[in-house]
Amino acid sequence: MLFVRGLTRVTRTGCNRYRWVYSSLLGDGQRQRHLPQPCTQFRFPDHYSQEVLGCRIIYSWVSSAISTIGKQSQHQGTYVVEEQLDPFSLVADELSIVANSLRSMVIAKVPKLASAAEYFFKMGVEGKRFRPTVLLLMATALNIPMPRPASDAAGDPLSLELRSRQRCIAEITEMIHVASLLHDDVLDDADTRRGIGSLNFVMGNKLAVLAGDFLLSRACVALASLKNTEVVSLLAMVVEHLVTGETMQMTTSSDQRCSMEYYMQKTYYKTASLISNSCKAIALLAGQTAEASILAYEYGKNLGLAFQLIDDVLDFTGTSSSLGKGSLSDIRHGIITAPILFAMEEFPELRTIVDQGFDNTANVDRALEYLGKSRGIERTRELAAKHANLASAAIDSLPENNDEDVQKSRRALVELTHRVIVRRK
Repeated sequence: MLFVRGLTRVTRTGCNRYRWVYSSLLGDGQRQRHLPQPCTQFRFPDHYSQEVLGCRIIYSWVSSAISTIGKQSQHQGTYVVEEQLDPFSLVADELSIVANSLRSMVIAKVPKLASAAEYFFKMGVEGKRFRPTVLLLMATALNIPMPRPASDAAGDPLSLELRSRQRCIAEITEMIHVASLLHDDVLDDADTRRGIGSLNFVMGNKLAVLAGDFLLSRACVALASLKNTEVVSLLAMVVEHLVTGETMQMTTSSDQRCSMEYYMQKTYYKTASLISNSCKAIALLAGQTAEASILAYEYGKNLGLAFQLIDDVLDFTGTSSSLGKGSLSDIRHGIITAPILFAMEEFPELRTIVDQGFDNTANVDRALEYLGKSRGIERTRELAAKHANLASAAIDSLPENNDEDVQKSRRALVELTHRVIVRRK
């Protein structure tokens, strides 16, 4: 059993079992002929399942398989300690290229719009570029060579062109992500983002909305330049999912607000769809097999879900300074997330408080009291860890490749799953 900083990484046996989950649900004659497009459906918590590739896959099959593999490995007494990798350092040079490209892409003729559009692309407030890092690592993990320094041989022009198109996906994804943040801040009436004043707070709602629209238009232009219909369709669907998820959050009924299934579907739309479909786009541009494309999608989806679940925990446990935004922001805006949903299972009387709303500070305090008595935070972390394990399993299920860069990138992607669940901001 392989350990990466405490996170169990499944063995190749586990990969075969993970792959079997998909193939066993298709008839022998169907496996090679076609694989339907991925979609998601959630059932939670006792019979949590997801409809992926047009087939219903019971979540417990996968998670129990991972658990069984771990137990088998422990009996064998085989433990391997792997070299620690910094995923961000591994693609640092390319991240600089992406950052410079983004800054050049958001230049506008109207100075005020240009200033607004580049607000979160400036040096110092651009964030860690988590999504571009994932996508660049995924490109290498799927056997797309990393660019070499200029002093090295020129390299294969086709490989360099392909890598450039991969970087374009990373840039498009980041623009879509930042545009969604600008729009979300307007809808949430937020006054901070990434430790500074939000754009709507500094420049007003109208300019913030227009800046978000401008970024989406630039992302569309870059997407069209790739001239790949399937990739264009994928990322256009992502924008639709972002709108759908935000609408789901704004227009929930009482029962929907208290439904874990509804919450997970909304979370997929708002957070996981972007990274999962972008990972799949990386594979499609590379001409990868349907199976590899699906595994890339599964990695991104489960990483995105784990990321948001930890975000929900941090909204209760983090501080304003560490989060770059006000803590307890979700519940104060009446948004019910996983920790409260789990707490409600233990204390049904919490439902009454949730239905009353949180305009009254006393209701916030009462809800926090119930949360503190429950295992809501702990169970949310456990669910995030399960998704992190599924993301790791998807990487280990990729076809074997002994190239050093490929192996490093795959280990770095697994390392990211660990960082997501232990982060504190």
